[in-house]
Amino acid sequence: MLFYLTVILLCQLIGEALVTLFDFPVPGPVIGMAIMFFGLLIKGSVPDGLSSVGDTLLSHMSLLFIPAGVGIMVNAELIQREIVPITVSLVISTFLCIAVTGLLMSWLTRNKSIGGHKE
Repeated sequence: MLFYLTVILLCQLIGEALVTLFDFPVPGPVIGMAIMFFGLLIKGSVPDGLSSVGDTLLSHMSLLFIPAGVGIMVNAELIQREIVPITVSLVISTFLCIAVTGLLMSWLTRNKSIGGHKE
């Protein structure tokens, strides 16, 4: 289990290093996830130990939101001053996400085979 946690953290570290070296506009953990994804594609499956560690991390994911909550409390005055632009951007981005997801799902179900057969 410790080995697979080390693998996860190593992928994140490599992602952070690549962002620092090449000044990518993408967070290091995202690049680390891509590295792990391609590694798993090459391997062809997810090892049971890695799956177990991932499930454990996901079950405690709520703890990862504590820093964000503290950041909101610390910057409450700034958020209060900028509430209108924040609200407008959240509403617009939510509707755009729903629309794009709906259009993409509609297109995929109409044009692609799902489950190995055409509908």
